[in-house]
Amino acid sequence: MEYTEIIATNTTPLILLNHQGTIEIIGKCIPENSAEFWGRVQEWFFGYMKNPASHTTIIIQIDYLNTSSSKELLHLLYNLNEMVQQGKTAEVKWYYYAEDADMKEVGKDYAHMLKVPFEISEIKLEHII
Repeated sequence: MEYTEIIATNTTPLILLNHQGTIEIIGKCIPENSAEFWGRVQEWFFGYMKNPASHTTIIIQIDYLNTSSSKELLHLLYNLNEMVQQGKTAEVKWYYYAEDADMKEVGKDYAHMLKVPFEISEIKLEHII
């Protein structure tokens, strides 16, 4: 898989897809057409899953997430469970701003739905990734 970068816009996050096992999702996620936006990410990830790195880390720092994007992101994260069943390791690092209790709760909800280590960390505005 090739390295892929999806540039952030006012309604979509920066997404860095690295075949060496690190995936980063950073920013606001309220695309007009979530299925279309996330389709490119899902396509890359399904290709990655054919020959994943021995360890995959997904780093997420989302400011806002609409319902349709939340479903798409959760679908992506569920695939980590499948990779673990195939003998690989994976983890999610979820970052939220101290003032954003909603994103903290979303992270907690996702953590309960996955079978991979899920770290939830508070960040201050001055510690932006």
